[in-house]
Amino acid sequence: MNYSIVLYIVGYVLKFEGIFLLLPTIVSIIYQEHNFYCYLIVAAISFCIGSLLCHFKKTKMQLFPRDGFASVALSWIVLSIFGAIPFVLTGDIPSYTDALFETISGFTTTGASIIPDVEALTHSGLFWRSFTHWVGGMGVLVFIMAILPLTGSSTMNLMKAESPGPSVDKLVPHVKDTAKILYGIYIGITAIELVLLILFKMPVFDAFTLTFGTVGTGGFGVLGDSIASYSPTLQIIITIFMILSGVNYTAYFLILTKRIKSAIKMEEVRWYFIIILTSVAVITLNTMHMFHSIGETLRHASFQVGSIITTTGYATYDFDTWPTLSKTILVMLMFVGACAGSTGGGMKVSRFVILFRTIKKELSLLIHPREVRKVRMDDHAVSHEVIRSTNVYVAVYLFVFFTSLLLISIDNFNFTTNFTAIAATLNNIGPGLDLVGPTQNFSIYSGFSKYVMMFDMLAGRLELFPMLILFHPSCWRRR
Repeated sequence: MNYSIVLYIVGYVLKFEGIFLLLPTIVSIIYQEHNFYCYLIVAAISFCIGSLLCHFKKTKMQLFPRDGFASVALSWIVLSIFGAIPFVLTGDIPSYTDALFETISGFTTTGASIIPDVEALTHSGLFWRSFTHWVGGMGVLVFIMAILPLTGSSTMNLMKAESPGPSVDKLVPHVKDTAKILYGIYIGITAIELVLLILFKMPVFDAFTLTFGTVGTGGFGVLGDSIASYSPTLQIIITIFMILSGVNYTAYFLILTKRIKSAIKMEEVRWYFIIILTSVAVITLNTMHMFHSIGETLRHASFQVGSIITTTGYATYDFDTWPTLSKTILVMLMFVGACAGSTGGGMKVSRFVILFRTIKKELSLLIHPREVRKVRMDDHAVSHEVIRSTNVYVAVYLFVFFTSLLLISIDNFNFTTNFTAIAATLNNIGPGLDLVGPTQNFSIYSGFSKYVMMFDMLAGRLELFPMLILFHPSCWRRR
């Protein structure tokens, strides 16, 4: 490992976290909460330590793949460790373990909470936990890539480690320009939703925090009932932007560059909307007897499907009370997730498309052994490398999932609670079912189980391998 460049990147991340922490400091001053100094102190410490790390002598300004994976994993861990401190200092979350759980849940856009009464938090605390969604949604390192003076394939190695999906492509020849384009689109979607929520009379503070949670597909709310208290119009706006945030950002780039036909031809995006429409239709029919009208049923079904498939985690209704068929569909959507190249979590629609087509190919070869058949997507043959990495990802995913399920079973909660708790954290969703349902929280778990789920949240957000590579001895050998 090239320790000097890894420390340099971690330092840059800490410097930016110090800058980010100035925002809740300002919120605290605006609302006269008198705890602004807590955020200011941590901001100063983060910035100073980051500056020191950035001044280490760098032997090479180049990142190789293992350095990129390690840099991303360590950056997200350090980001969370420092980001949790203000919650403890302000008294919003007295336990550091709980504060770390909440912070990791925020940065990874999971939205799983250990707070029984979210409305008891200070405005600065509510703002910071929601803003972590926005920072983690696109990825802090994607932002930093636009300004880091790295050479060669270094920036691409960082992007591959942090960006979700079976493969990562550049939108334009230079990775730095790709990072700028991604954040430009991200900021644009954020601004549009924020304006719409305010125009339709959502309180300004709520509009900011919920926009961060929606576009970052996070799910932290500022009210105890999540989104249920807001008007149907506001719920519809949030539904639309949750679904839009789960779309591969490449599609938006193609639309902006007037290549609309190419955007429409993206198979992953088409399947994403097909899955959503089918799920909404079935759940609407299955829950129609629970609501006053077809319109109300459709609104709740659309919201919940959009919330779960994009792994946002907001709720307008306690879907744990829905019929078994509807709950089963939602659990399945937890695993499917959003599109690759979006802010959503889960295994990604593209992986499922590739897996199903690989299975179809293998079945065809059993019937016609001499047949030459390629797995195709978007009118292009999928490379063997992508198919291999997809298969390996699924195998590792299942290993991590069931190992985590076994570990938290020590707490002796029922299977539905534990299964959906791991599904919710590893897929970065937030609520599960039963004791971790939309009206419950994760405070019931022991400290050990919380650390297991913290690992799962980070592993799920970073596509497993950056976190797992830290356990490989050769990762730490000096290059």
